[in-house]
Amino acid sequence: MIHIANKTYELVTDHKNGWNFEVFKERFSEVLERYDYIVGDWGYSQLRLRGFFKEIHPKATKESSIAALQDYLNEYCNFGCAYFIIEKVNGNKQQPQQVPSEPSTTTT
Repeated sequence: MIHIANKTYELVTDHKNGWNFEVFKERFSEVLERYDYIVGDWGYSQLRLRGFFKEIHPKATKESSIAALQDYLNEYCNFGCAYFIIEKVNGNKQQPQQVPSEPSTTTT
Protein backbone atom coordinates (compact mmCIF):
# COMPACT_ATOMS: atom_id res chain seq x y z
CA MET A 1 0.00 0.00 0.00
CA ILE A 2 1.13 3.50 -0.82
CA HIS A 3 0.07 6.40 1.38
CA ILE A 4 0.39 9.96 0.11
CA ALA A 5 -1.67 13.13 0.69
CA ASN A 6 -4.06 11.27 3.03
CA LYS A 7 -4.95 8.85 0.22
CA THR A 8 -4.11 5.18 -0.14
CA TYR A 9 -3.06 3.56 -3.39
CA GLU A 10 -2.15 0.07 -4.48
CA LEU A 11 0.51 -0.77 -7.05
CA VAL A 12 -1.31 -2.56 -9.88
CA THR A 13 1.44 -2.77 -12.51
CA ASP A 14 5.20 -2.28 -12.31
CA HIS A 15 6.48 -2.63 -15.87
CA LYS A 16 10.30 -2.82 -16.16
CA ASN A 17 10.75 -1.67 -12.54
CA GLY A 18 9.18 1.71 -13.23
CA TRP A 19 8.00 2.19 -9.64
CA ASN A 20 10.17 4.45 -7.47
CA PHE A 21 8.40 5.87 -4.41
CA GLU A 22 10.94 8.62 -3.70
CA VAL A 23 10.70 10.10 -7.20
CA PHE A 24 6.92 9.60 -7.24
CA LYS A 25 6.62 11.50 -3.96
CA GLU A 26 8.63 14.40 -5.40
CA ARG A 27 6.56 14.57 -8.59
CA PHE A 28 3.12 13.99 -7.02
CA SER A 29 0.70 16.91 -7.24
CA GLU A 30 -2.63 17.35 -5.47
CA VAL A 31 -4.26 17.63 -8.91
CA LEU A 32 -3.78 13.86 -9.25
CA GLU A 33 -5.85 13.10 -6.11
CA ARG A 34 -9.12 13.23 -8.04
CA TYR A 35 -8.19 10.32 -10.33
CA ASP A 36 -8.81 6.62 -9.69
CA TYR A 37 -5.51 5.61 -11.32
CA ILE A 38 -2.15 7.30 -11.65
CA VAL A 39 0.21 6.18 -14.39
CA GLY A 40 3.87 7.07 -14.19
CA ASP A 41 6.11 6.64 -17.22
CA TRP A 42 9.81 7.25 -17.64
CA GLY A 43 11.45 9.11 -20.51
CA TYR A 44 14.91 10.66 -20.58
CA SER A 45 15.33 9.86 -16.85
CA GLN A 46 12.24 11.92 -16.00
CA LEU A 47 9.06 10.58 -14.40
CA ARG A 48 5.83 11.84 -15.92
CA LEU A 49 2.52 11.30 -14.09
CA ARG A 50 -0.94 11.15 -15.62
CA GLY A 51 -4.30 10.44 -14.01
CA PHE A 52 -7.10 8.23 -15.32
CA PHE A 53 -10.66 7.58 -14.13
CA LYS A 54 -12.49 4.28 -13.92
CA GLU A 55 -14.72 3.76 -16.93
CA ILE A 56 -17.85 4.21 -14.80
CA HIS A 57 -16.69 7.50 -13.24
CA PRO A 58 -19.06 10.39 -14.09
CA LYS A 59 -16.13 12.64 -15.15
CA ALA A 60 -14.51 10.01 -17.36
CA THR A 61 -14.07 10.95 -21.00
CA LYS A 62 -12.73 8.77 -23.78
CA GLU A 63 -9.21 10.09 -23.17
CA SER A 64 -9.32 10.16 -19.37
CA SER A 65 -10.77 6.65 -18.89
CA ILE A 66 -8.45 3.82 -17.89
CA ALA A 67 -9.71 2.06 -21.03
CA ALA A 68 -7.56 4.55 -22.99
CA LEU A 69 -4.38 3.47 -21.19
CA GLN A 70 -3.05 1.38 -24.07
CA ASP A 71 -3.53 4.28 -26.49
CA TYR A 72 -1.73 6.61 -24.08
CA LEU A 73 1.21 4.22 -23.73
CA ASN A 74 1.45 3.75 -27.50
CA GLU A 75 1.05 7.39 -28.51
CA TYR A 76 2.60 9.48 -25.75
CA CYS A 77 5.24 7.32 -24.07
CA ASN A 78 8.69 6.34 -25.27
CA PHE A 79 8.63 2.91 -26.91
CA GLY A 80 9.38 0.21 -24.34
CA CYS A 81 9.59 2.65 -21.45
CA ALA A 82 9.33 1.65 -17.82
CA TYR A 83 6.02 2.59 -16.23
CA PHE A 84 3.73 1.84 -13.32
CA ILE A 85 0.04 2.01 -12.53
CA ILE A 86 -1.34 2.67 -9.07
CA GLU A 87 -5.02 2.50 -8.14
CA LYS A 88 -6.72 4.54 -5.43
CA VAL A 89 -8.06 2.30 -2.68
CA ASN A 90 -11.38 3.38 -1.19
CA GLY A 91 -12.35 2.64 2.40
CA ASN A 92 -15.13 0.38 1.12
CA LYS A 93 -13.14 -1.76 -1.30
CA GLN A 94 -15.27 -2.58 -4.34
CA GLN A 95 -14.79 -5.32 -6.90
CA PRO A 96 -11.37 -4.72 -8.50
CA GLN A 97 -11.50 -2.87 -11.81
CA GLN A 98 -9.87 -4.71 -14.70
CA VAL A 99 -6.80 -2.79 -15.85
CA PRO A 100 -5.73 -3.25 -19.46
CA SER A 101 -2.79 -5.60 -19.76
CA GLU A 102 0.70 -4.56 -20.73
CA PRO A 103 1.26 -3.80 -24.41
CA SER A 104 2.21 -6.65 -26.62
CA THR A 105 5.28 -6.28 -28.73
CA THR A 106 5.12 -7.55 -32.25
CA THR A 107 7.68 -7.42 -34.99
CA THR A 108 6.97 -7.28 -38.65
